[in-house]
Amino acid sequence: MIKLENISKSYHTKHGTKILFKNLYLNMPLRQNIAILGKNGVGKSTLLRIIAGIEEPDSGSIIRDARISWPIGFSGGFNGSLSGEENCFFVSRIYGEEIKRVAEFVKNFSELEDYFYMPFKTYSAGMKARLAFGLSMALEFDIYLVDEITAVGDAAFQKKCRDAFAERRKRSNVIMVSHNFDILKEYCSLVAILESGKITLYDNIDKAIEIYKKSLNQNE
Repeated sequence: MIKLENISKSYHTKHGTKILFKNLYLNMPLRQNIAILGKNGVGKSTLLRIIAGIEEPDSGSIIRDARISWPIGFSGGFNGSLSGEENCFFVSRIYGEEIKRVAEFVKNFSELEDYFYMPFKTYSAGMKARLAFGLSMALEFDIYLVDEITAVGDAAFQKKCRDAFAERRKRSNVIMVSHNFDILKEYCSLVAILESGKITLYDNIDKAIEIYKKSLNQNE
């Protein structure tokens, strides 16, 4: 179970304080694949980072009764001065994994070749995504967080990513942010709609998408 209790989050901007959500409360049951829907800017990605523990809320608490990934493909936690291999070593130690096994898996999966031993800050955006996705697949999690599935690399590498993620999903669940309704229907069984700082969980994905579409039309 992932339980959000009175979670509040805001950012200070040059135009003042932007409140994303206030006193957010939600129970996310285990062994369910959950989609998070919401308009741009409502805080979906921020909520994923808070669930992952990458970002702290202003107030409130989170109960995590599962091993949860960082958002797949997220590379913001990598040290730019360390090589790809050294970043893999660092993350492996944090999660108590065998560092050589993880590094070897990521090296082979990412297909970075000699760049694997070069500083992360020298990588292109595509290379960073390859390393980040490979590292996500090298570790086993109960729940994988997905912030918009993006195409990385050529067709062959994209197929490798899809196959690897499909294999992980046999043993794990996902919490996913996406605007692609077909993908949400394929992956998820529950939908949480984030709107006006509040979140509502639906167990009927078609009904949830219909409600979300109506809210978009009302704001046009």
